Amino acid sequence: MAPVPPGVRFLFTFNKDQWYRAFTFILTFLLYTSFHLSRKPISIVKVTPSLTHRMYISMHPVSMIFCSPSTDKNNYKQLLGAMDYSFLFAYAIGMYLSGIIGERLPIRLYLTVGMLCSGLFTCLFGLGYIYNIHSLAFYVSVQVANGLVQTTGWPSVVTCISNWFGKGRRGLVMGVWNSHTSVGNILGSLIAGSYVSSNWGMSFIVPGIIIAAMGVVCFLFLIEHQIKINGVNGHKDMYLQFTQGSTKEPLLGRETAASGRVPLQQVVVVKSESEPSAISFMGALRIPGVIEFSLSLLFAKLVSYTFLFWLPLYITKAAHLDAKKAGDLSTLFDVGGIVGGILAGVISDKLGKRATTCAVMLLLAAPTLYGFSMISQFGLGPTVAMLLVCGGLVNGPYALITTAVSADLGTHKSLKGNARALSTVTAIIDGTGSVGAAVGPLLAGVLSAGGWDQVFYMLMTADFLALLFLLRLVKKELTSSKSRPISTVE
Repeated sequence: MAPVPPGVRFLFTFNKDQWYRAFTFILTFLLYTSFHLSRKPISIVKVTPSLTHRMYISMHPVSMIFCSPSTDKNNYKQLLGAMDYSFLFAYAIGMYLSGIIGERLPIRLYLTVGMLCSGLFTCLFGLGYIYNIHSLAFYVSVQVANGLVQTTGWPSVVTCISNWFGKGRRGLVMGVWNSHTSVGNILGSLIAGSYVSSNWGMSFIVPGIIIAAMGVVCFLFLIEHQIKINGVNGHKDMYLQFTQGSTKEPLLGRETAASGRVPLQQVVVVKSESEPSAISFMGALRIPGVIEFSLSLLFAKLVSYTFLFWLPLYITKAAHLDAKKAGDLSTLFDVGGIVGGILAGVISDKLGKRATTCAVMLLLAAPTLYGFSMISQFGLGPTVAMLLVCGGLVNGPYALITTAVSADLGTHKSLKGNARALSTVTAIIDGTGSVGAAVGPLLAGVLSAGGWDQVFYMLMTADFLALLFLLRLVKKELTSSKSRPISTVE
């Protein structure tokens, strides 16, 4: 067999490697899109009288004989806020455990089980409508269970995508990839909106089926670690390279490769060094920058998730629109979030200053939130423009911290090449942020009883607190002569 020309061999290797990268990028994008797609329906359905009626009657079965839910609006807002809280609180608690468990199990299996279970619980919520269930305990229990199993998603997909993409242009890659959050919210809004007026149970059942189906796809096709096939010295030596401490060994012997003969009985041999042990929770906290970014994300995610769960209801009141139109309009916030996440990644790559990029966007977000609360009452046009701007400034820092920053910290030089810390670091940062995500919607449900202005004051305060926790890192970046990504934590 004639030797493969070097140019052809390089082209083959390049295309193969790039194909695997592109495939992993697209697959993990679609997997986490389905997670957010299944979370969004509750924010659309909560504005329907049917769900409000069921929640109210479960709490006040006697009074509902004589009156409707509209007789106690303050109560039903707090009740719906508590339903959001039950999911998000379970998600926040479960996230701390999820990262530790995820470091010790195969990502593909761990993620598959989580997606199948999430599909089951999402469908169960919708079946409550079909089977005419009026029990608050049922809906809260389903929300808690769903929140726990959904924690399998984020640490798994971030670890997987980080295994395939290095630090070069990580902000841009992660910024584009993280748009799955907004894409999932948009698709979830559209699916829920198509059924919300006729049969809101299907608003949950359809997303539940989708995420379960994607779980099967994950099991069949997800490749956890980077695979490289290279030609060496003009021979047909081929290597299988894992990212976690494995040595390279020829799949074919050098003498056999040199002669061009490939024996059919040849067996793949991979020599693995002893893998480093998974990092402890306290060990991850000692990585420079983890605590600051975690606390900043707590307040940044509080703002983002308050919009996620309460924006459609606010638009129905402020713009006097029905549930479907309000849900469609709220997707503009997610469109702005896509642009904001990508811009944050590109700018932070260019400047090499992650914390500074987040701080500037947070500083601009606070007055924008106040402007949105004022302008949204003056018609559809101004509301559309402010939704796009708010989405970009609110979700930009949130997206950057949960992706590029988490990946940078999970591969920090103090870990000395131990790649098994990435899932734990990601879970700590996102878990802390999820505490804010749980508190935000709950506070919104309580404060909205006294007027929406109070909700926006709460959001602006949270935005400034997110900025406050980054100031030390910002100062370090600005006084440093270095100009490279995550310089504050290196």
